[in-house]
Order: sequence, then structure tokens, then C-alpha cells
Amino acid sequence: MSTTLSLTAISIGLLVLRLVVGFAMAAHGSQKLFGWFGGYGLAGTGGFFETLGFRPGRTFAFAAGATELVGGILVASGFLGPLGPALMLSVMIVAALTVHWKNGFFAASNGIEVTLLFAVAAVALAFTGFGGLSLDAITGLDAFFTPAESIAALLLGVVGAIGNLSLRRQESVTPTPASR
Repeated sequence: MSTTLSLTAISIGLLVLRLVVGFAMAAHGSQKLFGWFGGYGLAGTGGFFETLGFRPGRTFAFAAGATELVGGILVASGFLGPLGPALMLSVMIVAALTVHWKNGFFAASNGIEVTLLFAVAAVALAFTGFGGLSLDAITGLDAFFTPAESIAALLLGVVGAIGNLSLRRQESVTPTPASR
């Protein structure tokens, strides 16, 4: 296979991956923010976040939805290198640990399968770059993103997830006189 054909094939493959993963992530954010695609919007998602210990729920729902929407659009368009993947990784870590981990692996039982797939795709795209059919390549920004920048961005995504998780309020159950 010639180098030109190989680079074109890689760019097409990365484009397909970016479009599917990026727009799927953006759609998840749209569900939370706007209630699109069968979502519950900020009010419904905020109520759910409250049950997870994220208070105020609406604020956390907005942050999660905006992170998914922006991260997904950045990935789909191939813009700003590892920033979009880092946003995706951050929100998927929080989702996996707060909602899905206790349910095992498979999505059929609400396990971590989907969050893991999104996270792995994000990490892979952060390191491979977005390919020749991306806004980064068109604008020349792709020359600025090295593995060091990818590592730094992804680490910031992990730190963001840890920060988010640290704000989660785990309600301790205090026995009442009637329950003793």
C-alpha cells in the first residue's frame, strides 16, 4: 500500500470514528441539556443527579451535559486536539464510577461497557490525532499536539473527574431512635 493511500485510509478511518463517537457523545449531552433524543433535560437529569449525591443536581447536570456536548463536537470536528477527548474521558470516569460500576460490565445490565468504550475511544483519539480530514489538520493546529500535550490534557481530564467526584455528597445514614 502506498504512503498516500495509507494516510488517506487512516484519515478516513479516523473521520468515521470521530463522527460516530463525537456525535454520539454530543447527543448524550443534548439529552441532559435540552431533553432531545428521549432525554430528560436539565430538570429531570438534575433530579437524577441529586439521587447520586451531586447537589445542586441541576448545576451538575448542566456541567455534565455541557462537557459531553462540547467534547463530542470537538471530537467530531477534529478540533483542538486532545481537549475534546479529555472532556469525554472526564465525564465518562464520573459516569462509570457513580452509575455503572456496580452493575458489572455489559450495557444490558447498565454496566460500564458504553462508558468504557467512549473513554477508550477518547484516549485513543487523543494519542493518534484526528487525521488529515479534521479542522486541526486544515488549520495546521495538529502540528502543535504532541504525545506530551495529550498526556497533560488527559491527566487534566482525570483530575477534573476526581474533583467532580470529590464534590459528591454521600449522605450518611444516621440511625433515628425509632430504627435502633
